[in-house]
Amino acid sequence: MQRNKADDGPVLRLFEVKVKPGCADELLRKFATTSADVVRHKPGNEGYFFGQGLASDDAVVVFASIWRDLNSVKDRFGEDWQSSFLPPGYEDLIDECSVRHINMRSGWHVKPKE
Repeated sequence: MQRNKADDGPVLRLFEVKVKPGCADELLRKFATTSADVVRHKPGNEGYFFGQGLASDDAVVVFASIWRDLNSVKDRFGEDWQSSFLPPGYEDLIDECSVRHINMRSGWHVKPKE
């Protein structure tokens, strides 16, 4: 498969967290409000979703946002676009976190609603 330039198509911004014990539910509530507000209705944002790992991965939660292109990500998050953006209060709930950006151009296959 040929690599595509990141500014050619959709980009998935994946924020992955290992939560402190007993903090997953509170962080998911913050994802539904605060994190959603960080991306919702922002230029270039195509949507977002979040959830918690299953079974032995239940200490892992993710917040994923979909962007029209890499320039949209950079416009929203600025020079620190490659760093995790932590709103106030998040640090108290998180053991570890990371952010990665995935070029979705070649693998974007979402079944349309019927």
